[in-house]
Parts: sequence; structure tokens; C-alpha cells
Amino acid sequence: MCPQSTNHHPLGEAPLAPGATAVVVGAGLSGFAAARLLAAWGARVRLLERNGDPGQEVLERAGKAGFELLLGEHTPEQFRGASLVVVSPGVPPATLAPLRAAAGNPPLIGETELALRCVRGPVLAVTGTSGKTTTVSLAAAMLRAAGKKVFLGGNIGVPLSEYALSGETADVLVLELSSFQLQGMFSLRPAAAVLLNLAANHLDHHADMDEYRAAKFSIFARQEQDDLAVVPEDLAEEYRRRGYKGRLKIFRASGRFPMGRLIGAHNAADAEAAYLAAAGFGVDEADAARAVAEFAPLAHRLEKVGELDGVDYVNDSKSTTVDALRAALLSFDAPLLLLAGGHFKGGDLESLRPLLSAKVKAVALFGASREFFEKAWSGTVPLTWDPELPAALRRLRAAARPGDVVLLSPATASYDLYGSYKERGDHLRRLVAAAAAGEEIR
Repeated sequence: MCPQSTNHHPLGEAPLAPGATAVVVGAGLSGFAAARLLAAWGARVRLLERNGDPGQEVLERAGKAGFELLLGEHTPEQFRGASLVVVSPGVPPATLAPLRAAAGNPPLIGETELALRCVRGPVLAVTGTSGKTTTVSLAAAMLRAAGKKVFLGGNIGVPLSEYALSGETADVLVLELSSFQLQGMFSLRPAAAVLLNLAANHLDHHADMDEYRAAKFSIFARQEQDDLAVVPEDLAEEYRRRGYKGRLKIFRASGRFPMGRLIGAHNAADAEAAYLAAAGFGVDEADAARAVAEFAPLAHRLEKVGELDGVDYVNDSKSTTVDALRAALLSFDAPLLLLAGGHFKGGDLESLRPLLSAKVKAVALFGASREFFEKAWSGTVPLTWDPELPAALRRLRAAARPGDVVLLSPATASYDLYGSYKERGDHLRRLVAAAAAGEEIR
């Protein structure tokens, strides 16, 4: 049965019998939370971490929790005797297929799916290529403005398993869901589900774009006629064609809400999507407007990090796709100097040529994927490359004039030089702060 508390009740059957062995792949936040939840269920937990040392804190916590923590390359022996395998987001399920086959093909689910079997309460779920975190944060703010108690988690950073373990009870569970998480989910039925947009992304993980699209659209798969489905105009026909049952609401950047400190038409569209979803839980337009007006831009998403000599410096490090860069370029009227580059995940860079010509004075590339950008953009805009961010930033600072904007919007993942997009954005923040203090950018 699900771990018991005064506030929680089991939802369906437990995924494994007490004392059975469960394997959790990945010892990050999501994997560790899943391991804790399985242990609370009475399972014997085998936690696997492939990528080096997870850190002393994880080792100590695993020891205290009684997990078997196994490091290094995965082997068939690690999966033997497992009654269930729980995969962390970002681990392609296909890579585990031969290992599971050697162990008799134990069922495989994701961490969020595991937690869903242990919680009650209506779910507002959001997915899409970009804008997910802003949209769930806006939806949560709108619900709170209407007096609702909200759990906000999933891909935004707090695993749903942590909520399942907490003993708390929320009126609405607001979940940001990635394509990785949706691939490992089989019982999600959101009372309101939002698909914001779709563009090429994570093609280094998914077999192809069709698989990626299918994962995103699966957020609607188990909805019934009394559930709400929110999609943009350009995806409405595909929603209908796929035969889903939810009540379809189409959103666009309507101008319904004054946007306060949020920049760009894409944020106006995200606010509209958040409102349409939250309205299904009793949020009225006045509550929503108040939440939008008070909403502070999230870190690493078109976040102004400083001004030097009349030039604004903007951190959009969360821009990890071509479409996210497109949205960023469309958000400014001022002349732009663009910092881009990193671990390229796919997408049509050439399609940005007209925007670059119209809006960007110069591009300073840094890090990996130089060949992709140079092939797509050479001859469109002045283009340079440096191995690391500080040198690229020095170039643009020298070229910038009062009224310009230096924009970090890389259109790539950060894993060539940084552990996360947050580290990349924080590096820019530190460099700009150092320059403001009269120090050299290095």
C-alpha cells in the first residue's frame, strides 16, 4: 500500500509487494525522491548512478535510508530480481531495454508516475518545448491569488514523490512535465492539461521528432470529456486528429493582462494559457490579473542582470532551443548583440536568418557547436567564435553602444562548459557584476 499518513490515502494498488526489490536509475533529485518513496512502501531499493561520484551528501543519505547505492556503468546484474524499475528523467528508456530483458523485463515507470499512484487531488499539468516553468509558475500564482493551496513541482525542480512523502494536502497539484517524464507515465489524468508549443528539441534523446511529439501529446491521452485541454492555434488540428476527449480551449497572446515585468509576446501567450487552465479550478480574471501584475520574471529567462554604460545585459540561459531563441529575439526592439552556442540539440538555425538580419548587430559564439551556427548564419550577421563565455562577452561589450542589449540566449544545452543552464546564466551574472565593479571580464 501507499505510505500512510493522516492526510494521505492509497490510490489504487501499490506497484510492488513489501520486501520486493525496486531499481531506481539515476541518483539525482528525482531518483533519490523515488527511492525514498519506494522505501516508505517497504521495498528493497537499489539506487544506480552511472555518471561518476554523486557527492558525499547523497552517499550519506543513501546509507541512512538503507539504499543499496551502485555506481558506474549499468550491468544486467544490477537489475536481477527487480520487480520494478523507476527511471529518472533524462535517462532514455531504450538504453535500459537489454538490461531489463536480461532480468526478465520488470515493468519500467517514471518517478512522477510512481508518485501519482500515491497521491490524491486534481492535477493541472503543463508541457511544451519552451515556456513551461513560467506557465506553471503563473498558474500556481493565479490559484494562490484565488485562495487555493498549491503544490508546484515536477520538472520545475521539486519531485512529486517529495509531496507524496510530505503528508501535506494541496487543493491543486501543478506539474511541469517534460517529454522524458511523460514517456514513463501511464496513469496521468490531468483535470487541466496544457501543451504550449512544439519545436525540435531533445533529438539527442528521442528517436525522432515523431516520438518527441507523441510524448508531448500524451499529456492528453487519459483525459475524459469533463477534463480541460489547452493548446495553441497551430496545434489544435493535430489535437483533434489524435482523437483526444478533453474539452478543447485554444489560447493565443490576447492582451487580456497587463504584463508588468514580463517581456515578450510569448510570455503573454503563456499567461493566457495559465489563466485558461486555472479558470477550471475557480480562478477569475481579477485574481489572474493580480497574479500576473505581481509576477517577477524567473531567473535565466529574459532576466536583466545589469547595465553597463547604457547597455542592458540580459540572461536568457534557459533558451536551450532554436524556438526559444526566436522568442527572445522577438521580445526586443532595441539593437541586439547575441551570445550563443553550446551543446546543440537540433532545430532549424537557418530559419532565424531574417530575424538576425533585422534585429542583431553581431553574434559572439562560444563553446561547442560552432560548426552548426557558422554553417547556418555566416554571411547574415557579423559572427565570431571563442572557446568560452568571458572572451565572447568581452567582444560584445567592446562593440555595444548605449541603447543596445547584450543578450545571452544560446539556443543550446549547457553541457559543453557547464553543469546546467543555471550555471551558465550565473556565470554571465558574475561577469557583468565584475565589469560593473571595474574589474576585467575574464
